[in-house]
Amino acid sequence: MQARAARELAGYLGCSALALLLDTAVYAGALALGLPLAAAAALGFIAGVSCAYLCSVKFVFRVRRLQDRSSEFAAFVAIGLAGLMLTEALLWLLVLRLHVAPVNAKLITACLVFFFNFGVRKALLFNPARRRPATDSRLEPSL
Repeated sequence: MQARAARELAGYLGCSALALLLDTAVYAGALALGLPLAAAAALGFIAGVSCAYLCSVKFVFRVRRLQDRSSEFAAFVAIGLAGLMLTEALLWLLVLRLHVAPVNAKLITACLVFFFNFGVRKALLFNPARRRPATDSRLEPSL
């Protein structure tokens, strides 16, 4: 069990690195084409999260909880957006309140959010569904 989790974590790190490269390339390309900053960032995010999802389900996680792939992808993206909000909050706290240098704050935040995204995605999407214990009808009161 521990070895599988370590392999998944290492694989997820590789997928995340690839997704970051794609996100950055699409972002830079969109800016070079003259797209506004927000649109370029959104396109980069979409490309990156799509890459992370495809790479994760193809190469990293063997167990998938949801049968509906569109719901699974939507949940994967929602977790990514939660990670983005966590990033913003941590950067605000570290830079503006605790006066950590912005680059150092970004590195700290990136590590924390990486583990947040991995942990939540693993727990909610890529773990077997927990079985409910069977109930003994003899113990339930009859109406």
